[in-house]
Amino acid sequence: MTDVVFSNARVVLPDDVISGTVTVRRGLIHEIDEGRSAAATEDLEGDYLIPGLVELHTDHLESHYHPRPGVAWPAGAAVIAHDAQIAAAGITTVFDALRAGTFDPGDLSARHAETLIQAISATQDAGNLRAEHFIHLRCELPCPDTAESANLTAAAGDIHLISIMDHTPGARQFVSIDKFKQYYLGKKLILPEKIDAYITERREMQARHAATNKRGILDLARQLDVKLASHDDATEAHVEEALQDGVAIAEFPTTREAAQAAHRNGLAVLMGAPNVVRGGSHSGNISAKEVAALGPLEVLSSDYVPSSLLSAAFTLARSIEAMSLPRAIRLISLNPAQAAGLGDRGAIEPQRRGDLVQVTLVDGLPVVRRVWREGRRVM
Repeated sequence: MTDVVFSNARVVLPDDVISGTVTVRRGLIHEIDEGRSAAATEDLEGDYLIPGLVELHTDHLESHYHPRPGVAWPAGAAVIAHDAQIAAAGITTVFDALRAGTFDPGDLSARHAETLIQAISATQDAGNLRAEHFIHLRCELPCPDTAESANLTAAAGDIHLISIMDHTPGARQFVSIDKFKQYYLGKKLILPEKIDAYITERREMQARHAATNKRGILDLARQLDVKLASHDDATEAHVEEALQDGVAIAEFPTTREAAQAAHRNGLAVLMGAPNVVRGGSHSGNISAKEVAALGPLEVLSSDYVPSSLLSAAFTLARSIEAMSLPRAIRLISLNPAQAAGLGDRGAIEPQRRGDLVQVTLVDGLPVVRRVWREGRRVM
């Protein structure tokens, strides 16, 4: 296999930015040198060269599979379209979040996790995907079908990460009932005259099902030997509960108290990149920028906007004095790779995978120009 030599680049290393050259041999980073190379096969024209981004929690596949209410797009076509947008955002490793647990019987993406996991496996095995895809199973504890759905999905394909969620109004993400109403009414998920009855129903579902489902999901995680994530921790008690459950990743803590407690206890604190780009949480919770400035932030997730990862990293590097560009890039590459147990990628270092992204700035906005996975151009 011919070496790929990237030169005339601003290379973002884990702790530094150099003007230099990176050589990839047989899919792995072989050498990193300062200055230009006469053997260059790829001239980056002074652009940034950063590691391929690692995304641990994206719901974006759902928008391709379920593009309109009541419409299920062909699963394989949905996966390929989702993958193209992921790669165009510079993401070379993605954990696709599939749901276990259905509040709304008409919600196709929640009921068809088995179909989607099979489609992801089939398209990946056929070599038709640009990024490498893993499965993140996010389990909604109050739903009556959560444990059953999780086990059926696990039987249909490989699960690599499990998160435990509870979106009951008045708890965690939706401590504010007004924010819960704003979200559901804004997305037209419920009629205004039915919202109060719906809130009562959701609280009753939690009381009936959450504890039993949680035991089943924790058993499944142990059987599969996969990492666990908690979701929307709001208090120190939530963090203590997560530690007892064996959680490794704290996703989207909603308060300063929870973020600091999770970090203090060794959990990888993950926040939403859209929160950074928008300048705050859409649910009225803590700002991701504030968590970054305080120090606990270790991982960013694009959640529902793939391009937000890169924008958020450059925004943090520009707006927080203590946040260097290498540190900001680690939030979307090395740190999530380590949190997921993927030690072979996430940084421009010898013997790591040649997953690389060429980025240029246009009026301060980072734009992906080209993407390589294991030294092979995929975008």
